Amino acid sequence: MTAFSSIPEGFGLETEVVNTTARDRAVERCRQVGIKLPTFAELADPPAADGGLAGVDPDAADAANLWRVNWFNDASRAGRAAVPEYVVIPPALSGVESPIIMLLGNRFPMIGAHKVLAAYSCLAPRLVTGQFDPTENRAVWPSTGNYARGGIAISKIMGCRGVAVLPEGMSAERFEWLDRWTSDPSDVIRTPGSESNVKEIYDACAALAEDEANVILNQFCEYGNYLGHVTATAAAVERVFEHYLAGHPSARLAGFVAASGSAGTLGAGDPIKERHGSATAVVEALECPTLLYNGYGEHNIQGIGDKHVPLIHNVANTDVVVAVSDRATDELGVLYSSAEGRALLAQRGVGDDVIAHLDDLGLSSICNLLASAKMAAALDCGSDDVIVTIATDGAALYGSERAKTVATDFGGEFGSAEAAAVADRWLNGVDTDHLLQLSDRDRDRVFNLGYFTWVEQQGVDLDHFDARRDQSFWVALRDLVPVWDELIADFNARVAQ
Repeated sequence: MTAFSSIPEGFGLETEVVNTTARDRAVERCRQVGIKLPTFAELADPPAADGGLAGVDPDAADAANLWRVNWFNDASRAGRAAVPEYVVIPPALSGVESPIIMLLGNRFPMIGAHKVLAAYSCLAPRLVTGQFDPTENRAVWPSTGNYARGGIAISKIMGCRGVAVLPEGMSAERFEWLDRWTSDPSDVIRTPGSESNVKEIYDACAALAEDEANVILNQFCEYGNYLGHVTATAAAVERVFEHYLAGHPSARLAGFVAASGSAGTLGAGDPIKERHGSATAVVEALECPTLLYNGYGEHNIQGIGDKHVPLIHNVANTDVVVAVSDRATDELGVLYSSAEGRALLAQRGVGDDVIAHLDDLGLSSICNLLASAKMAAALDCGSDDVIVTIATDGAALYGSERAKTVATDFGGEFGSAEAAAVADRWLNGVDTDHLLQLSDRDRDRVFNLGYFTWVEQQGVDLDHFDARRDQSFWVALRDLVPVWDELIADFNARVAQ
């Protein structure tokens, strides 16, 4: 048996060229637009910036920006950072002794969010194996926002047509961005509902899949998404922790926290746990506590779609489930962005260096921060126990949502009194309510929830579904990465001919 004997067929997991004609057309297209594809190894450890990036707008649909699809961009996003940019959240803001390190996802190009990494990781293997022909196929990107934007950006660079599928209730900023990056209004499909309505996204994709020209790149079941984070995000976390460790030699990496979403980012927790013995926590909205309580509902923590268990969530390797209220993230989003809120935080001992980074925290980033504090409290973590999490995007994407919160929660005014009330409500002490440290039985329960989405609704083979209980399945997936990198290198060589 080969190293790939446990890897399922389909899902884009090919290890050789399956359609030479499509691959050759992709080569020609990339030659025309000047594309050289980064390997997964280069996503994890990018080469130093060179003349190919100098002067290139990080917000442009420029082929050079594929080389910025990594964690090593500086605050301008135009230059390369030696260490991925991060902020250490102190006890004055988190309420716990443990340092909380947040990697800053708004340093990524074009969309200001780390989901462009997932989009590239899903499309690149299909491109170099001939599973996607940019001259004939349309790339369909189902999402609750940032992944769809990332997919549209990658598609535009490739010179192919991309289709964004996302709930109509997402932030206005997401749709404004899509309007700028798409030329045909039909390439933005608004499905009913909001953050919690993932099933409606799947239904729209099922209809699109009836046209063979449409290639559905479903982040919730695309193992390329998982492997992009296993490779690149895990490496970035470790580089950041090494940097922190140089000044804090007694520190240990105690936990990795990520919201559920597609579960791609959670995948970084697997190699981190292997190498550091850390615990991995998955976060969801309290208003829709699917993993925690088999619950349902609606919420506004944009970027953490729920009411299902993603196929690429390695449930059996998850240690903690924690829920955070969208009222907390909405109100803290206003607090962090307001002059009155920042003045109050300064009075309470939050340093200017941390306050300067509050613009780097969008709604799901604030959610990850609050969940990290709850996890640290539940695990009795001390000052040497570091919790690492991700600031998936920044506050710039949520100005319209903050305006809604001010109007609905504060009667249209947010001043010093309102800032003090929000801080008292959400920042005075950390509780461990709505948090579960998973037993084996709990993991089985959460794992089994996925059956109804993937086997009953989406037609995934039961043997494949059940194989995911065993860690050998997930470890075997990593064997794909060097194979894909060889295929990418060969593809680039053909482009250069």
